[in-house]
Amino acid sequence: MALINLPAFADALLADFESLGALRVDTPVIQPAEPFLAMAGEDLRRRIFMTESETGESLCLRPEFTIPVCLRHIEAVTGTPKRYAYLGEVFRQRREGGNEFYQAGIEDLGDTDTAAADARAVSDAMRIVANRVPDRSLSVTLGDQAVFEAVVGACGLPAGWQKRLIHAFGDQKHLQKLLTELAHPRTVGVFGPEVVRLSMDGLLEDEDRLVAHVAATMEATGYSTNASRSPQDIARRLKEKMELANTRLDRRTLDQVAAFLALDVPLADAPAALFAFAQKSGLKIDDALVRFDARVAALAKTGSDIGAIRYRAAFGRPLDYYTGLVFEVELAGTHAVLAGGGRFDRLLTLLGAREHIPAVGFSLWLDRIEKAIASEGGAQ
Repeated sequence: MALINLPAFADALLADFESLGALRVDTPVIQPAEPFLAMAGEDLRRRIFMTESETGESLCLRPEFTIPVCLRHIEAVTGTPKRYAYLGEVFRQRREGGNEFYQAGIEDLGDTDTAAADARAVSDAMRIVANRVPDRSLSVTLGDQAVFEAVVGACGLPAGWQKRLIHAFGDQKHLQKLLTELAHPRTVGVFGPEVVRLSMDGLLEDEDRLVAHVAATMEATGYSTNASRSPQDIARRLKEKMELANTRLDRRTLDQVAAFLALDVPLADAPAALFAFAQKSGLKIDDALVRFDARVAALAKTGSDIGAIRYRAAFGRPLDYYTGLVFEVELAGTHAVLAGGGRFDRLLTLLGAREHIPAVGFSLWLDRIEKAIASEGGAQ
């Protein structure tokens, strides 16, 4: 497909990709919608342009490249490690700018040295942006979803609450709302009178009786003939919802979570700050901290400007498939994200890969980079 209106620096960008050992690939503009709807996250889902095939299959215009590149890798039955580069149009609604725009990036699949691969992703993104705007200073924000997951897990919350908090990582307002609910749980008005009565009768503590009650109710109402969930599934979900509603996190633990989320330090100081937090809180997050330290050490070896990178414990990106490192690159003194990415170790398995494939990557916002170049007089 011929690409029109490409930015003037496209050829130089492709040369950068080649020098970094990334094989350029393309993917169809029309994509199956289900992977994006299931795995990309609410922020992207509501921006997708949907359509439908003649057979009723849900399709969409390509809203990003990570999922299509991963699907292409799986379908090609190609071994790893592999580095793929892409440059092409994506289509999604945006608050600012057009709904059809160019993105480029690199997906690094299958490197088992995750610290080195993470460092390479951050370093390469910084280098490519710096090559486009060589006279401007960069500002990089780095977070780590895996460290947050370790903190939440160490707090001893039920699995349902852990899932809720992890899903909200990076969304400050939603995360604060959930923490407020944990501090002040309420069941009044949350459940209907039938569920309250079941609780008072002790059925929610007796799974066999609860399953029998749900089955009898479904039979009496005729719901069982069309139900997509079994009485066992419904009973299990009721118990889980009641447990979540009744969970209360003590003030000390809430303060510990708040103290973690407040960490905002230069990356060079982050390992010591995280170690001090773990020591003071008593939370067992050693494995996550070892991986974090290894990444910082690997980044230092790349020769990147570590002084431009800041670690924010609460920082995340609005895509559900991230599992560890997340980062964004801006010009210092601005809020326009020119590059962003992270680690997505579970994505390829969810998309159908037969073996676990660790993965990390980043994308570049070419229209924003083009504006940055124009603002400084045309460096390429």
